[in-house]
Amino acid sequence: MTEHVWSYGATSGHLPGTDLTGWKVEATDGRIGKVDKHSDEVGNAFLVVDTGAWIFGKEVLLPASTVTRVDLEEQAVHVGLTKEQIKGAPEFHSDKHLAEVQRREEIEAYYRTGGFF
Repeated sequence: MTEHVWSYGATSGHLPGTDLTGWKVEATDGRIGKVDKHSDEVGNAFLVVDTGAWIFGKEVLLPASTVTRVDLEEQAVHVGLTKEQIKGAPEFHSDKHLAEVQRREEIEAYYRTGGFF
């Protein structure tokens, strides 16, 4: 994974400009949902994943560095996290996460201190 939490890794296969909305999201131990929103912005890239019924409709914000592989043929995004790690992630609220720097820092801290990087 990349050193910068909000950037895609060079080996992820992510192609800037590719619309990932609606793509499947695969954790290391199975499918967790689909991409609801995403950002390709350099240094501020992320996925918002709708986990559906799996964890009661919770949406989570995954920094781009969690992406290990983008499968263009299968339209799937693979992340280097388990279902349990994603389940424990802070719930996504667009009014807080996209606008408040402090909230983004809390999310970054979750992924950094959780041993994921």
